[in-house]
Amino acid sequence: MTRLILLRTIQFLLLIILILLLANRWFGRANEVWWQQPVQLAIYPVNADGQALTQAYIEQLQPEHFTDIEAFFRREAARYRMALEQPVVVHLAPQVDAVPPQVPDDPSIVDAVWWSLKMRIWVWRHDRYSGDADARIFMNYHLPNSPVAMPTHSLGLQRGQIGLVNGYAGVDYQGQNNLIAVHEFLHTLGASDKYDRATNQPLWPDGFAEPTRIPLYPQTRAEIMGGRVQISPAWALLPPGLDHVVIGAATAIEINWLAVPPDA
Repeated sequence: MTRLILLRTIQFLLLIILILLLANRWFGRANEVWWQQPVQLAIYPVNADGQALTQAYIEQLQPEHFTDIEAFFRREAARYRMALEQPVVVHLAPQVDAVPPQVPDDPSIVDAVWWSLKMRIWVWRHDRYSGDADARIFMNYHLPNSPVAMPTHSLGLQRGQIGLVNGYAGVDYQGQNNLIAVHEFLHTLGASDKYDRATNQPLWPDGFAEPTRIPLYPQTRAEIMGGRVQISPAWALLPPGLDHVVIGAATAIEINWLAVPPDA
């Protein structure tokens, strides 16, 4: 009898996992981008810590606060000699009043699938933006000294093209917030991380902005998916903004910047 109960329990758990995987696939889509027209990126502010000063910061946000994202893609596209002069157009969407589900720490496969499904359902329920949006980034703003702890992880989902960014509410942090937003946005386009998760240091060569530099150190810029400027073998710094970041060749391949469109 005990063995029968155990087998039925295992069958039930496997059925739940299968249902989660199928629902995850049904709610999400993974559209490949071939850059024949600008990608429309919508950014949704969220008052994640519920503080009055965070709300005041969100209310003064303007589209101009995100023009460095467009400038970054315009500059990098020119480096890769792309025909599209303005690859990304950023839109400031209305504030979302609800707080999205947070990424679990060290999630299991089931935890990750369950969070992904919850996030897509949350977006479906709370997205009230009526403009163009090929990809959506939800910016969870917190005060630097907020009594509400800021979650550790930001994340970008390729299936569904949704990003979740945890950032600080403050003009001094705008550049770094936008840098993280671009990192997660590139995940939604198929780019992979290029840093060591144990040390957070960029992986050579793909995670370095100048992998063939002689001498290799110090690097002067960061590769966007590597995330940091490698000053020495043991020391890497977070760049203050997108002016100090490039899209490396491996990332460019992953997001189809060096590919021929299938109908070309």
